Amino acid sequence: MLMEWTALVCRELGVDPAKIDRDELLDLTKEVAHGVARPAAPLTAYLLGLAQGAGTAPPDAVERLTTLAHNWEQATTETMGDK
Repeated sequence: MLMEWTALVCRELGVDPAKIDRDELLDLTKEVAHGVARPAAPLTAYLLGLAQGAGTAPPDAVERLTTLAHNWEQATTETMGDK
């Protein structure tokens, strides 16, 4: 079902499905949902899509965002400690 949905959405949006690493994107949203907040997962995916479309996303954007989400609690603790 997920494969069919992905193909349908790609066709509807004019996106080449070969350019989508579905598993990598799902891993990103899982990490964001668990590490940051559930509503942050679709928001992150949308923002990544905007950056990709604008050509401003770095080649390792998914990896970088996954790392940010994975380290979210530590990063926010360190930031709050600076105040």
